[in-house]
Amino acid sequence: MSADAQITFLPSSDLERSRTFYEEVLGLELVTDQGSCHIYRVTNEAFLGVCVRETVSPTDGVIVTLVTQDVDGWCERVAAAGGTIDRGPAQNDRFGIYHAFLRDPHGNLLEIQRFDDPGWSSPPA
Repeated sequence: MSADAQITFLPSSDLERSRTFYEEVLGLELVTDQGSCHIYRVTNEAFLGVCVRETVSPTDGVIVTLVTQDVDGWCERVAAAGGTIDRGPAQNDRFGIYHAFLRDPHGNLLEIQRFDDPGWSSPPA
């Protein structure tokens, strides 16, 4: 059995601030505006939802990772749009990846990552 798509939802106390970050800084496409939730396309079948919550604290231990071959390009885009890269980009030999970390306006941790392991070609079809 497999799912048709995947959505990860993150909390936001200011949906407009989140919209600016996810649309203008990261450049994700808004596919559904549900009023109190915005859903963005990450890939054809993977989405990121941002929903209003009165009390928001960073999701401790959760990392939303965007996998790409162009980590440096994503980091340049974030910096050019006024975003901040918390750490990296850097090679991580332990996991065979090249990656960087940043946070959304509410402190949620995002990672931009490239797999260097030749065993990783792409997610299963």
